[in-house]
Amino acid sequence: MVSLLKVNHQQHFAVFSSGIRPNNRTFHRKSSFISMSSRSPTTIQHLHNTVSSSSNHSLDIPIMVNGCSGKMGKAVIKAADSAGLNIVPLSFGSAVENGKTVQVCGKDIVIHGPDDRENVLASVFDEHPNLVVVDYTVPSAVNDNAELYCKVGVPFVMGTTGGDRDRLYKTVEDSKVYAVISPQMGKQVVAFLAAMEIMAEQFPGAFSGYSLQVMESHQTSKVDTSGTAKAVISCFQKLGVSFDVDQIQMIRDPQRQLEMVGVPEEHLSGHAFHMYHLTSPDQTVSFEFQHNVCGRSIYAEGTIDAVIFLAKKVQSKADKLIYNMIDVLREGNMR
Repeated sequence: MVSLLKVNHQQHFAVFSSGIRPNNRTFHRKSSFISMSSRSPTTIQHLHNTVSSSSNHSLDIPIMVNGCSGKMGKAVIKAADSAGLNIVPLSFGSAVENGKTVQVCGKDIVIHGPDDRENVLASVFDEHPNLVVVDYTVPSAVNDNAELYCKVGVPFVMGTTGGDRDRLYKTVEDSKVYAVISPQMGKQVVAFLAAMEIMAEQFPGAFSGYSLQVMESHQTSKVDTSGTAKAVISCFQKLGVSFDVDQIQMIRDPQRQLEMVGVPEEHLSGHAFHMYHLTSPDQTVSFEFQHNVCGRSIYAEGTIDAVIFLAKKVQSKADKLIYNMIDVLREGNMR
């Protein structure tokens, strides 16, 4: 991971659409932007032998991954298996997936459709009282799924983006169920976001008058706007930049991703490239912030950290119920 910041004076950039285009050369220039990259899956380390630093409890945490047929769900199951967690061989999916079996890490996982999910989940929870559910389904299912978890009383990690977020938080608050809710599970990206939030809080208006161009590239299957981009833009707004989310340039076309963004071909089906370009009113100063992720291991590993973190909070009967990945980072017990 490279983390650099440089102020460019009187620099010229290629123009595209309504803004500044970072061509292959500028998009990958490591000396002129803040860059966070994950280009290959890292080895998932084995967990510590305790959930809590003050007690010697087993990390045999039962984990149920909903959305297991998707690429992110499969990545989480692989990370959980490597970490030694107990993978429950059941998952929730769509109606057309009902009854299907998905094999991941040599385990057969049976998918249940929307019918009778409450009874199925309640039965699993009875069998595994320390169960933690992980949700990587689809945006349209976020609220219904959260309401189900809360009704049954199962702690959960919500990695799915989209849905009505205000309703999601209210559902959890009213139910008193423990949850980690985060649209971004990549630990290093979350740390970058935290730094942006600190800058916005301590130096409001520092970029007043600057113009902003935002480009984000994801695999074609990602239909919604990046939650990470929205969070970064919110920080820039606090720093005095005028920018609306609908101005984000969303790249989903594989050919443009290859030629313009510079995404490696083998990662077209799973990547997250973000670029934020700021320019001063007189065009003499520019800043670039960039983070590139190839693959899904960064999110899967962060999700497992969130599961272990949440299991610890449930076990200790913590007063706080709703957490995010910043809380997980601050705990300092990540693998």
